[in-house]
Amino acid sequence: MSNTNRRVFIMQLAAGSSVLAATAASAQAKIEENDAQATAVGYKHDTTKVDAKKFPKHDKAQKCNNCQLYQGKATDAWGGCPLFGAKQVAGNGWCSAYAKKA
Repeated sequence: MSNTNRRVFIMQLAAGSSVLAATAASAQAKIEENDAQATAVGYKHDTTKVDAKKFPKHDKAQKCNNCQLYQGKATDAWGGCPLFGAKQVAGNGWCSAYAKKA
């Protein structure tokens, strides 16, 4: 194999790997509200839909995207949360494990 062919092969390999990594990240599963883990902590995709009687300390300003556990940017629609493993939560979501970001 000539040096030129090796370079082309390595560049194609790097480009292909980048595409695969981006595809895998965007395909990450989103948590469903009826998931057993989500139900256990009262998770809702929309903080305004939380049952005030069941969670009296809930405040509509509390959202996943301003929680210490949220692993996305504050502007991300969905992001990771260690409570739900590999599944993502909605940025506007809420659960009873909410802890205000410092």
